[in-house]
Amino acid sequence: MATGLAGCDYTTREAAIVAPVDPPGGDPVQEPTDVKYYPSDEPVRMGLEQYNRGNYGISQRYFKDAVEKAPKDVTAWVGLAASYDKLRRFDLADQAYAQAIRIGGETVQILNDQGYSLMLRGNLSGARRKFEKAYSLDPGNPVIANNLELLNGSRKFIERPPNNQP
Repeated sequence: MATGLAGCDYTTREAAIVAPVDPPGGDPVQEPTDVKYYPSDEPVRMGLEQYNRGNYGISQRYFKDAVEKAPKDVTAWVGLAASYDKLRRFDLADQAYAQAIRIGGETVQILNDQGYSLMLRGNLSGARRKFEKAYSLDPGNPVIANNLELLNGSRKFIERPPNNQP
């Protein structure tokens, strides 16, 4: 029995020597000012997921959260603008597109998205200008070609007889 207790006593003493009471280098808990913040892509990822599911109100909330956390994120601004388009909040969509252009310039995607936005509003000539500008920057882009085709179909659908009478 004494051997067993002596073994326990030895282990306790050994543990006290191996595990220091105070870790070296001071307090291991970091102060909030010591930690650098790296913005997460989680709001953008969730915004894209909800947008692709057709949940535009939810995607708008995620993208809005994303632009508040990372105001220079062009992807978040474009996602926010596209969500506003689907919610028919074109005034807010225009503001989001403008901010995306201020940050990243007039990219093919932004021009195409603006064209689609204008087409949703019924501004077909404005939509054509945006689509053609995007197409001139990337003539092989199938999305832009499809949108131009869609626009051409829209124009044909609303044509009226010359005297505007049935």
